[in-house]
Amino acid sequence: MTTTRRTLLRATASLALAPSLVRAQGSGAAWPTKPITIVVNFPAGGLTDGIARAFSQHVTQATGQQVMIDNKPGASGNIGAALVSRAPADGYTFLHSVSSTLIQNRVMFKTLGFDPDKDLTIVSGTSSGVLPVVVHKSLPPEVKDLKSFIEYAKKNKINFGSWALGSSAHIFAQSLNEKYGLTIEVVTYKGEAPMWQDMGAGSLQVAMGSPQAMNALLVKGDVRPIVAPSRVRYVKLPDVSTSEEQGFTDPSFTVRGWLALVAPAATPKEIVKKMSDLWVAAADSEPGKKMMEGFGLTEKPLNHEEVMKDYEVLKATVIPRIVALGLKPE
Repeated sequence: MTTTRRTLLRATASLALAPSLVRAQGSGAAWPTKPITIVVNFPAGGLTDGIARAFSQHVTQATGQQVMIDNKPGASGNIGAALVSRAPADGYTFLHSVSSTLIQNRVMFKTLGFDPDKDLTIVSGTSSGVLPVVVHKSLPPEVKDLKSFIEYAKKNKINFGSWALGSSAHIFAQSLNEKYGLTIEVVTYKGEAPMWQDMGAGSLQVAMGSPQAMNALLVKGDVRPIVAPSRVRYVKLPDVSTSEEQGFTDPSFTVRGWLALVAPAATPKEIVKKMSDLWVAAADSEPGKKMMEGFGLTEKPLNHEEVMKDYEVLKATVIPRIVALGLKPE
């Protein structure tokens, strides 16, 4: 075979370029080059789904790649989380969930189908904001705060909606049972949307969740808020006082958590950082701002490093609280 000067120059150029291509791939600079899928492990219509759809618009605009939302509800979020834990760790499959999927579920279920600490890494965390407790309009008007609700529940049969087993709503209701000798029945749903449908139909008496998801019921007067189980009042319901303001200082009655954007654990660090930066910036994008304002969210999302630190704090506080309530794993 005859080697010409032209072929030799081409070969030399290829060798010279090869190391830079490897560095580009290793640094994650080439990502993304195809559509990204975000699995939401709850149905459409709730806060988890809404934030995922709004923030993903910014990711699409910033990267030029389509972001597809795939709702996989079931088993209090475990089905979708397990699916993502087994996905290729290449930066093209993420999970958008609630912190309870990663924290509470480990003590609420005998088997999860995934290991939250070993199989997944949290990319970013968006505060779930204030989740007011509301009662159906069929309850007497005297039930207007947490104290009057407890007195009513001592004498009447009450059911309390929860968007997932072991959710903040579940813990809140069980804490009322434990501390005040009540017999509230917790009704578990596959997400917020079906829970609010039942609340509107009058088959649920009490529920807790995102203000935007319950907004239609608030506007129609089908429900009325009695307490904000949070550190601050909800900006759009300024007259609804917090648990602490109503004299309930036990930590069980102050809810704190976030919506988690999650990736398979082996996803390259460079991609995790880039997606984290995109997700944090999404809160300041036009669709992100609109969604944040709609849900009354004021805190900026946590980046990868910040959310991983807070993850350890929540595990250390929430898990012992559930264990103390004596909730049996299913």
